[in-house]
Amino acid sequence: MQAELVLDARNGTGESPVWHAAQQALYWVDIPARTLNRWHASEGHAQWKADEMIACVAPRADVPGEWIAGMESGLFSLKPQADGTLPATPLAPVEHAAPAMRFNDGRCDRQGRFWAGTMLLDMAAGARVGRLYSYGKGDGKGDGNAALRLDDLIVPNGLAFSPDGRTMYLSDSHPTVQAVWAFDYDTATGTPNNRRLFVDMKPLPGRPDGAAMDTDGCYWICGNDAGLVHRFTPDGRLDRSLEVPVKKPAMCAFGGAGLDTLFVTSIRPGGIDLSDQPLAGGVFALRPGAQGVAEPAFGS
Repeated sequence: MQAELVLDARNGTGESPVWHAAQQALYWVDIPARTLNRWHASEGHAQWKADEMIACVAPRADVPGEWIAGMESGLFSLKPQADGTLPATPLAPVEHAAPAMRFNDGRCDRQGRFWAGTMLLDMAAGARVGRLYSYGKGDGKGDGNAALRLDDLIVPNGLAFSPDGRTMYLSDSHPTVQAVWAFDYDTATGTPNNRRLFVDMKPLPGRPDGAAMDTDGCYWICGNDAGLVHRFTPDGRLDRSLEVPVKKPAMCAFGGAGLDTLFVTSIRPGGIDLSDQPLAGGVFALRPGAQGVAEPAFGS
């Protein structure tokens, strides 16, 4: 299956692709560039720049036109402006476990709560200071703060929720971990429990990165460093692996009118040899023969 280049974006770290059904447009972020990006088939590429790194986003149902985002110092609401600026309104500050941290992967559960993890900027240090937070009404907290849900993580990633919302998935991308876990998820309280190993990715090509779900309950996750996107069945069996023309796919998301296109963002690290991957940092599209589950907006 041939991957199609959507945009030669040259993102340092292209992450958090989200399909906006009402606009028929793809949004994503470039973390080090501090940008929110939008691509539309007929309108092309637009970009807005924030004052902090943006790691993960979801559209807001409660405030149309704005986005909830995990950034460096906490959770914010972003409002794209016509002049390309991206004002950020604080929603919930976070007291990180160590200096020099930021948010990483995140998304909404099926009830519209926002979930996001934090990591140390120096990933190579391997420090277990990463945490996982949830934010939103009905999560059992009700105090307007981000609720700490899990800790003892290095690079939390791969967040996803099964089509019925009753299973939560989470990975850790660090080379010493490379695991994906599944949790039973209480949709009423937003509480994960019964953590268990879903996939050990150490024997497989690529480190686990960002993920997406299809209507069959299969879990799609980028194999970073391997140029692959893997599909796992609900029982954790590797079903297929699709190639993209870059070594570091970062996250995938279903989109298109029928939610049957798998968009993949990627990473263009500084100083890499581009002779064998000139499109590193680009956005790609695959037609995998599967249909994705529509992503809920925050506060929906």
